[in-house]
Amino acid sequence: DIIRTIRDPEKPNTLEELEVVTEGGVEVQEIGEDEYLVVIRFTPTVPHCSLATLIGLCLRIKLQRCLPFRHKLEIYISEGTHSTEEDINKQINDKERVAAAMENPTLREIVEQCVTEPE
Repeated sequence: DIIRTIRDPEKPNTLEELEVVTEGGVEVQEIGEDEYLVVIRFTPTVPHCSLATLIGLCLRIKLQRCLPFRHKLEIYISEGTHSTEEDINKQINDKERVAAAMENPTLREIVEQCVTEPE
């Protein structure tokens, strides 16, 4: 429910409407007392999607802000659905790269527009 309302950076649709995120791509496992591993797999609309890294960043930021429990978060592009999936998976799961991206005012503004709940 938390990620279904994230908007696509280019289109007026949500990631759920575009089938970039689906319920089947969300996995939650208990890894300790009151701690969970949340794994998200998303599918870009095209295999060369230039905004796949940004979409992964939006997923990460929204979940970090909204999950009401302690968690470890892993976000991946669905296997075989993007030409540079390995590189993008590394980027969106690297805390330092995520922090650096969110320090960029332009990038931060785009992420905020995508993750802000619709009125």
